[in-house]
Amino acid sequence: MNKQMPVALVTGVGPGTGAAIARRFARGDYAVAMLARNRERLALLQREIANSHACPCDVTEEAQLDSTIAAIRADLGTPRVLIHNAVGGAFGNFMEIDPEVLNRNFQVNTMALLHLARRLAPAMIEAGQGAIIASGNTSALRGKANFAGFAPTKAAQRILAESIARELGPKGVHVAYVLIDAVIDLEWTRKRWPEARDDFFIKPAAIADEVWHVVHQDRSAWSFNVEVRPFRETW
Repeated sequence: MNKQMPVALVTGVGPGTGAAIARRFARGDYAVAMLARNRERLALLQREIANSHACPCDVTEEAQLDSTIAAIRADLGTPRVLIHNAVGGAFGNFMEIDPEVLNRNFQVNTMALLHLARRLAPAMIEAGQGAIIASGNTSALRGKANFAGFAPTKAAQRILAESIARELGPKGVHVAYVLIDAVIDLEWTRKRWPEARDDFFIKPAAIADEVWHVVHQDRSAWSFNVEVRPFRETW
């Protein structure tokens, strides 16, 4: 890897949005550190995506984060961009869910953002530039009945990101929350909505393009709340 390339650290790199973000930033001449727990999937993506680097890691484990970030800095350089795309989710109302599920999702969605930002922001502040993006969804804005194990963690994630943005923006670091108000086009979502038209779904590559755009916005017009949805979506 060329240490002169800017480094983007992407969490939650699976077959959908995470992989699309990795591809988009690699295509934009970034060295991309791809974090996820699935070692085999990451290895396949590393072979497929030029300038990508597989970094197996559980983002809820601070010791793993520390060792992974240290390796990224040594091998690739200091990350200029953080995209926290890892997500923990569950369905069920407040009487049905196991409280530990809510706690686990909070660790993935909210606490991992805190841990990552605390470790990566200081170098961005010193450089006077950088970007931290959290990918969210509609649950960050509303608590529906069967989302009791998920929505509270995404709402907390959005508010944490806003707090970080207000702190880091004046220091030259752009923080934004990209809210995906749609069903993402994946193999399992196609099976769940088999009769849905193609334009019912949002494309992972389109999400990745918007994340790329937000990261590279002009400083005179930074966004924080960014919402994306298919044109047919009612909201």
